[in-house]
Amino acid sequence: MAPVAAQDRQVLRVRHQRDLAQRADGGHTLLLHGRDPERLAEAAAATGGEPYRADLSSLAEVRRLAAGIAARHDRLDVLVNNAGVGFHAEGTRRQTSADGHELRLAVNYLAPVVLTRELLPLLHRAAPTRIVNVASIGQQPLDLDDPELTRGYTDVAAYCRSKLALICHSLDLAGELSGTGITVNSVHPASYMPTAMSRRSGMEVVDSLEQGVAATRRLVDAPETAGVTGRYFEGGKEARAAAEAYDAEYRKRLAEVTASLL
Repeated sequence: MAPVAAQDRQVLRVRHQRDLAQRADGGHTLLLHGRDPERLAEAAAATGGEPYRADLSSLAEVRRLAAGIAARHDRLDVLVNNAGVGFHAEGTRRQTSADGHELRLAVNYLAPVVLTRELLPLLHRAAPTRIVNVASIGQQPLDLDDPELTRGYTDVAAYCRSKLALICHSLDLAGELSGTGITVNSVHPASYMPTAMSRRSGMEVVDSLEQGVAATRRLVDAPETAGVTGRYFEGGKEARAAAEAYDAEYRKRLAEVTASLL
């Protein structure tokens, strides 16, 4: 059985997982991540997927999640890093993770970096395989002298910085894995879909859940994206991320900062 892993994000999670679950009919197993046990059980029941509970604000739990998958599977065809902490209309105070990192940096960036690294052996064994990182059109460069955003904090800035960092990491990883059969792409699936995350932001709905699912699914298994790597997409179209994503020196410094944080 060839597994496909997907992470959790509110209503989009269930729609996306049901869509991916269709692959199970072709002999695939859908591996579901969630933090809330009840919601995870509901998603597993709705999709027939295999549930894995973990709080991605703890890097120890991220590693435990990867170890749990590796204990049951020796290969992985697709990894979708989709979990995320958004922002609130009224703003929030600066929060920290179990490891003391700024919360949005920890969940939106450090967690997928660690999880992907831990699962690379399984992706290598199943190559050609795909890594899809769900980013955002909202992007700001991380202050490399203050990556934890201890000065001038807003949750919007923290969110946007974490998402551009993930895009930068995706580009670096795509280059590192060139020629291995593992592709790495990032995507802004849609804008302000009708999810709990969007409602908390106070923004009006712009795009449908179906648009977000389709954009992500296209990178998961569409024939036309096979072999495509090191790209950033907005919806179903390739786009340009913020300028820092294409600045090799900035990405090098970001990678160094990331290594020190981990």
